[in-house]
Amino acid sequence: MYLNTHSYFSLRYGTFSIDSLIAEALDKKIQTLALTDINNTSGMIDFVKTCRENDIRPMGGIEFRNGNEYLYTGIAKNNEGLRELNEFLSYHNLNKTKLPSSASEFENTYIIYPFGSKEINELKDNEFIGIKPKDVLKLFTSNVLKDQSKLLIQQPVTFADQKGFAIHKNLRAVDNNILLSQLTNNMLANESEIFSPIDDLLKFYKAYPQIIKNTEKLINDCEIDFNYKSFKNKKTFTGNATDDQQLLTKLALEGLEYRYGKKNKIAKQRVEHELNIIFKLGFASYFLITWDIIRYSMSRTYYHVGRGSGANSVVAYCLKITDVDPIDLDLYFERFINPKRSSPPDFDIDYSWREREDVQDYIFKRYGHKHTALLGATSTFKGKSIFRELGKVYGLPKKEIDDLVDNPETGVHKNHITKRIYEFSKEILDFPNIRSIHAGGILISEEPITYYTALDLPPKGFPTTQWDMYVAEGIGFEKLDILSQRGIGHIKDATEIIRENRGINIDVHEVDKFKKDPKVKAQLKRGETIGCFYIESPAMRGLLNKLRCDNYLSLVAASSIIRPGVAKSGMMRQYIHRFHHPNDFEYLHPIMKEQLEETYGVMVYQEDVLKICHHFAGLDLADADVLRRAMSGKFRGHKEMQRIVDKFFSNCKQRGYPDQLTNEVWRQIDSFAGYSFSKAHSASYAVESFQSLFLKAYFPLEFITAVINNFGGFYYTWVYFNEAKRQGANIVLPCVNNSNYQTRIIGKDIYVGFVHIANLEYKIAKEIEIERQRNGDFLGLEDFIKRIPIGIEQLIILIRTDAFRFVGSTKSELLWEAHMYMNKGKPVSPNSLFYTPPKKYQLPQLEYSVLENAYDEIEYIGFPVSLSYFDMLKTEFRGEVLAKEMIKNVGKKVRMVGHLVSIKYVKTVKKEWMHFGTFIDSTGEFFDTVHFPNSLNNYPFKGKGVYLILGEVTQEFDFPSLTVEKLARLPLKPDPRE
Repeated sequence: MYLNTHSYFSLRYGTFSIDSLIAEALDKKIQTLALTDINNTSGMIDFVKTCRENDIRPMGGIEFRNGNEYLYTGIAKNNEGLRELNEFLSYHNLNKTKLPSSASEFENTYIIYPFGSKEINELKDNEFIGIKPKDVLKLFTSNVLKDQSKLLIQQPVTFADQKGFAIHKNLRAVDNNILLSQLTNNMLANESEIFSPIDDLLKFYKAYPQIIKNTEKLINDCEIDFNYKSFKNKKTFTGNATDDQQLLTKLALEGLEYRYGKKNKIAKQRVEHELNIIFKLGFASYFLITWDIIRYSMSRTYYHVGRGSGANSVVAYCLKITDVDPIDLDLYFERFINPKRSSPPDFDIDYSWREREDVQDYIFKRYGHKHTALLGATSTFKGKSIFRELGKVYGLPKKEIDDLVDNPETGVHKNHITKRIYEFSKEILDFPNIRSIHAGGILISEEPITYYTALDLPPKGFPTTQWDMYVAEGIGFEKLDILSQRGIGHIKDATEIIRENRGINIDVHEVDKFKKDPKVKAQLKRGETIGCFYIESPAMRGLLNKLRCDNYLSLVAASSIIRPGVAKSGMMRQYIHRFHHPNDFEYLHPIMKEQLEETYGVMVYQEDVLKICHHFAGLDLADADVLRRAMSGKFRGHKEMQRIVDKFFSNCKQRGYPDQLTNEVWRQIDSFAGYSFSKAHSASYAVESFQSLFLKAYFPLEFITAVINNFGGFYYTWVYFNEAKRQGANIVLPCVNNSNYQTRIIGKDIYVGFVHIANLEYKIAKEIEIERQRNGDFLGLEDFIKRIPIGIEQLIILIRTDAFRFVGSTKSELLWEAHMYMNKGKPVSPNSLFYTPPKKYQLPQLEYSVLENAYDEIEYIGFPVSLSYFDMLKTEFRGEVLAKEMIKNVGKKVRMVGHLVSIKYVKTVKKEWMHFGTFIDSTGEFFDTVHFPNSLNNYPFKGKGVYLILGEVTQEFDFPSLTVEKLARLPLKPDPRE
């Protein structure tokens, strides 16, 4: 009888999770239930599965609304009916049109209109009118009684009780962005929208047995189901499974010769072994589709990186999906695909941020919009966002909301309102809030994707599923992750800039050559990695120095041990110590030595978690992988996880391990697994790091220019300009005759791009570049104004950034001329009736200071170019010790002066804040600082700027840092114009 129930996937409306909805139905002994969330089917896959597990017949549908206006509810007779509803909703979502007041023609769907919205004679054969219990008394005076065959029981369900209704009201206020007191009835569900026992519900309709009969007939006519065991991806690439296998075999063997030559028996055996498993599990089409995408992108000269567990596959290596050699790194295929693995595999393919959208467009056009979709994601109410949302609902002023967000533990007790906010925040914690997009997941389905979900159209412009990766995995989809990153963009751009600036062609795929290059290895060992993908952060540069890392395998390990889990467990420090002193430690257990000898007994990779769970605790590989995935947040079965955890400890006890040993091994697993990389993933990152390292070692200026133009990396843009200067570049202010929209290098001169000038319009910046290419350099200010359609405000910005310095006039003179050439802020055409040439004039001698230029540059570019911040200090003091001299002063208390680059925030065991700072000294060199709680409390950071720092120089594995006692931000000379 319940044809209109809502879960919390009716965003900011429903209050039931799928599990609690089913539990409530079971409590009321309801045997058939329809899920009809508002304008979505996000919860349908899990709903059907949970119903089946609890012996409830599932029905599927959608409640359609325009904003707060309820239109009608669609109930699917079967899965074809669900597809019809999904396609109907998807059409309006994708075209961004309102839903019609009357539903479309459906063959496998029933439509239920609200009482009073339609006359009986307007209804189609599959359409009905829903009668709510509160509307029964109105039937006496209504025309609908003339044909009771069109009437149904409609008891919506939105919450469990009055507490649920209160939660609902809070959600509705959040959704409508209004105060709780401003809610109106049309925004709310009726308080009666709860489950009642069936007998109690039917009492309302005892005078109308026909309505009960109609409802029972419809219920008996409707049911949906899904196959949760079969894979849902496109089944074949060629159209035939046998042909797929033959094609994949051909391509793999051709790639085998390309990668390993003709006589590598080990590689051939590995390819044959992998192909057997791929064919047995039905993944041939998945590999071929991925190969097809790679083939397309390579034909467009797009550079890609295949990473993740897919890099464990030699077949993937042979198909050029990845550039990681699994045999070289001893990676086992079963980490990617094995017959016991409960979840399908997925490939992670990275492209430049500029090129990914074209690759996505190809996938949609190649495999069809009906069968292709981006994977959705759901952001939930959590953390600070809950307090901010509820604070607005209860009318708190911004200051109080900020205080509640920053100090929830103390803020909630201030008054009855904050206490109430805190109570409701706990109730809606982890409720879905907004549907969004997965970072890069794409599904290619055998059946139309609308058999499983309705589609949204987010700003990305591609159809997107309404459910997330967990649901996709649960029903059997293998996603392709087509990701983007700035690192790939700067590698490709660097090769193009090198070709343009030096006339040299670089093949960035010669990674084996890069790994052996002495100059590249020396640069890696010194931690000279600013701008290099994944290895430029202060922590990573410090780690490289401590490890004296100079080879590929060490870098692969470093890419994983830098993750928080290893550091948190204390094993990063242990790894560094054992790396330098391989005979100065004992393994926890002989099995740890046997399985982890390569990493000195430290779990470095995800594979290590599997090894220890399997070999030490006796879990089979399937359970070990489930545990690893659960700990990394990629699995939602908490009961299943707890079963495996219990099994881990019971197996260890059966094997006679002391509790102390078991607990320590588990501690390392627990603190590490959630942050770990697969070895293949780390290896993929290391390959990209070596490509960046090679480019920086031999072409540092072109490389840094590419990094600047990709706006990607760990640091602010000014840090990369500093690095370019440090590498010998001459950083030049924007110039209308030499600068482009992006930063440009000519020889050793790097011209700041127009893109970095605040408030300069994109169309003006591009027009300058285009006009100069067409008709040559600008001769002066007047010539520029004649050729570029520009207003006075934009022209002033260019003058203030010294973009016309080639003219030889001062900024003051240029500003005067600019106004002479302009009439009411617009250029006056020489052909105009009112045009008169500017008169000669003699400006009085004006005071001038280089500081004025520096402050203009800070205002418009964000940092000074003609001077450094050190040049602008009131003091001439530059520190007793420079960064390069720290290692010679270990143990000494010194004063240093540094420009703040970044701060890393860390909480101690006592929940106190400590910071790790990174600074640049007056020569442009980096140094690191440590700020313990006592120092921070008395001498906190005061924002951006140059600091005087007092502290003791310490070292760890020959890497120096400054343990700070005091610090103070140094004042700059004032702007002379103020």
